[in-house]
Amino acid sequence: MKSKSSSNVGQLYLKTYNLTQVLGWSYIFYKFLTNDFHSSSNADLWNSVKWPVIIFQHAAALEVIHAALGLVKSGVLITFVQVLSRVAVVSGVILATPEKYASSSIGIPLAISAWSITEIIRYFFYFMSLNGSVPYFLTWLRYTLFIALYPIGVTGELLCTYQAVRYASEHPDALSYRLPNSWNFIFSYYFILVFQMLLYIPFFPQLYMHMFAQRRKILGSDTSKKSR
Repeated sequence: MKSKSSSNVGQLYLKTYNLTQVLGWSYIFYKFLTNDFHSSSNADLWNSVKWPVIIFQHAAALEVIHAALGLVKSGVLITFVQVLSRVAVVSGVILATPEKYASSSIGIPLAISAWSITEIIRYFFYFMSLNGSVPYFLTWLRYTLFIALYPIGVTGELLCTYQAVRYASEHPDALSYRLPNSWNFIFSYYFILVFQMLLYIPFFPQLYMHMFAQRRKILGSDTSKKSR
């Protein structure tokens, strides 16, 4: 059984984590809003937010640990899948390909805008939940804006991944390990990317419909008492 002091420490840690994520994604969204879309390229936008996105997107890996330790009620597997999908796009797609491919894709502004708004609202919702009072407008935003933001974000991710697939098809030896070799092992970056895109077919509709179910459940209840 957890002691009161350890519980308080856990609560303080989660509040700090969620508030830090709010501030981080707010900064990313600010950089997005102040980007000169008329004279700069999508690659310029990515370069201006690259390090904040890397830091705060990868920091979400801590949420798998939170779930595993019981700090939050989220399932470990679903949390792992959600975090891995974003990290895979950032590290395995955008950072892994030359600038003229994924980071120059029209998917960059779509993904950055959708990720930023979603995460600002989500983490602020969690922060306020930990403080015991969630304003109705915040709950409404959390369970309404996803209707547009999720498809926009997924579209951006897929467009970036498509550009990475194009790179892999033009450079078949890039980031791949082919036979023959001493390990008798083969790794194809191209097929990994194609497989990654195909995974959206079964998983995105499930997550999207789950959010609609949550919306019906939560918006009709006493939302000030809802938490994770």
